[in-house]
Amino acid sequence: MVEQEALVKDKQSPKTRARRLVAEAMIVGAAGLSAVAVAHASLLTPAPLSNRPAAPRIATTAAAASAAPADDVLIAFEEPVPGHAVVSPFGLRQLPWEGSGRLHEGVDISADAGVPVRVAADGVVIAAGEKGGYGRYVAVRHAEGLTTFYAHLGGIVAGVKPGMTVAAGQSVGRVGSTGTSTGPHLHFEIRDGKDRPLNPAMFLGKAFAEAGDLPLDKAQRYSGRVRMAQVSYIPESKRALMDARAGKPIIIKRTTEAEDLAQAERNLLGLTRDAGRGEKIEGLKGVSIGPDGRPRAQLSL
Repeated sequence: MVEQEALVKDKQSPKTRARRLVAEAMIVGAAGLSAVAVAHASLLTPAPLSNRPAAPRIATTAAAASAAPADDVLIAFEEPVPGHAVVSPFGLRQLPWEGSGRLHEGVDISADAGVPVRVAADGVVIAAGEKGGYGRYVAVRHAEGLTTFYAHLGGIVAGVKPGMTVAAGQSVGRVGSTGTSTGPHLHFEIRDGKDRPLNPAMFLGKAFAEAGDLPLDKAQRYSGRVRMAQVSYIPESKRALMDARAGKPIIIKRTTEAEDLAQAERNLLGLTRDAGRGEKIEGLKGVSIGPDGRPRAQLSL
């Protein structure tokens, strides 16, 4: 067979042999191109998921994190005197000069005189001045009709007045001991839209996204147990009130008997009201001069 084939080739003309060589070259070239195409296609075809290398993670930068939108909140409360402890909580309390317990409508925060007092939440100042037992105070209205009170201030920051917009953390005064106070501290209150006192412990350090999140009902509740308050200082006016309750004479500067009586009447009128809230001494009948020549409160307790 091979010999016949060779024979046939020998008998082919040069022209025929040239054509045959060209055809064979074209077949070889086509086979090569096909192999290249298959190899190229294998590069473009994705590898199976199990064999595919994991995509590199993009590290989250601080800038990207800060660019993320913060959650919207209705109101957020900060401490009015950061880093200082509450020494007298919200609830029923009896002070040495009181005949019975009554609601302590806020919290007392112990701090040295002069320490800045800061607004607990964004709002608008609605009052700044002096008021009865509060002494110097500032009141700020917030979202949902909530109001915060900052009392017994040693001073109010210049320019703080009704209508002024304030931001959480902004200083509006300094710790003091004005009004009916037992020493330097901040008396802090939160009240709802109906002027009902709320327990500040349920608000400070917390943020609320919606009005329904505010613990308004729960924050009005308090224990029926009366806490006896221990104080390091009793205001002179309250000492006189304690003396009056004990039947002791009211000590005032001597001038004339008539002036003594008039002064005693004025003192008692002031002593029969606590913190400007209208609390009166039950059984107060008037003032008279005692055997020692000093005015005495006439009480029928």
